[in-house]
Amino acid sequence: MEPHRPDTQITDPILTDLKAFISASPSPFHAVSSAVTRLMAAGFTPVDEREPEPFPPGRRFLVRDGSILAWSTERSSPRAGYRIIGAHTDSPNLRLRPRPDRPGVGFAQLAVEVYGGALLNSWLDRDLGLSGRVSIRTTSGSIDTLLLAIDEPLLRVPQLAIHLDRSITAEGLRLNPQQHLSPVWGLDTSLRLDAFLAERLEVDPGSILAWELMGHDLTEPTLLGADQSLFVAPRIDNQLSCHAAITALIAAADAPGEVAPGVPLICLFDHEEVGSESATGAAGALLGTTLERISSSSALSREEHLAALASSVCFSADGAHGTHPNYVDRHEPNHQILLGAGPVIKHNESRRYASDAPGVAIVMDAARDCRIPIQHFSSRGDMPCGSTIGPVTSARLGMRTVDLGVAQLSMHSAREMCGAADPAMFTRLLTALLRSATTDR
Repeated sequence: MEPHRPDTQITDPILTDLKAFISASPSPFHAVSSAVTRLMAAGFTPVDEREPEPFPPGRRFLVRDGSILAWSTERSSPRAGYRIIGAHTDSPNLRLRPRPDRPGVGFAQLAVEVYGGALLNSWLDRDLGLSGRVSIRTTSGSIDTLLLAIDEPLLRVPQLAIHLDRSITAEGLRLNPQQHLSPVWGLDTSLRLDAFLAERLEVDPGSILAWELMGHDLTEPTLLGADQSLFVAPRIDNQLSCHAAITALIAAADAPGEVAPGVPLICLFDHEEVGSESATGAAGALLGTTLERISSSSALSREEHLAALASSVCFSADGAHGTHPNYVDRHEPNHQILLGAGPVIKHNESRRYASDAPGVAIVMDAARDCRIPIQHFSSRGDMPCGSTIGPVTSARLGMRTVDLGVAQLSMHSAREMCGAADPAMFTRLLTALLRSATTDR
């Protein structure tokens, strides 16, 4: 008898497109490129923030490095406020140092720095590609920055054999980020990264000036389980939310109707995993200045712009912790979060999440109209709570903000897991929230 082989082909259109988005987005810069492709196909056009001109009305987007903002003023005015979805393009990983070449004991290795709160063990014994961007001097003397994505098994961080680490069973795996995480990428100790990049980019090695490069998991996103109820992929945190935000914005812009309740806008930031304090992070000025310029382009005065912010609401979309079946004791007993059971609103009275009662009510009301189940996360009182861009946005702009997301396991692993039904529900909810007229204080 032939063994049973379940069909892992993804047929849900949202999951199918999410799989394509994640596969095409191994770095924050590629996530922005993937967003641009989808937005331009839907009629959005770029604006250059360096030009001191009003933003033309219509469907627009603005790119700054690993961040992108997009909005539509076709059928809405900032006078009614903004309906914002915030997410982030970056994920914890291993990033190459400026001088990465590290030959030794017969191996060519690359020196790396840990980016964000990565689960380091998940990067061991895994075939990794290389992605990011490289800045070069062109033949004309200008500087150009090129995207690079090599989906080939180039790097591997080999784990120490158990015979040489007998304590691992009793004491657990201990990894020193400086000593134990340098990947091998060959036996030729004369290998040099700049020469390799020059060959792949077809440029002179001397033209390469700088890079931002990182390893990425090469295993394709897939369905998991005998019932195919789980979705497994790299960078679910937070490319799932980015994809849902893009899809929701396009759907909201295409929705029929004469007047929308407010300007729908998405902001996908870089550097959330390291605190958001950057020119392209949520703690920077990018969102605030862009909103001000959109309002100014619609002839709003400073006072009218501030009034518009007071009438706005932001939905901070980021991953939520599902209740782990092997560690149930790590979760608040009366707030167990199930994969596949719907979006999660995140609560924290120390303001690690920005959700408050009026904001939660907006989400609950929209979810009820869409018949989407909602879960509520609250962490144990004796365990510290994570955070995201919601509190930053709320504090910087004084705007009503709700933190919500999709439940997942293995958060910050090289490969993460969520319920297969959740991305579609989350996308439907975000689409409804962009059309929500309710922002009452």
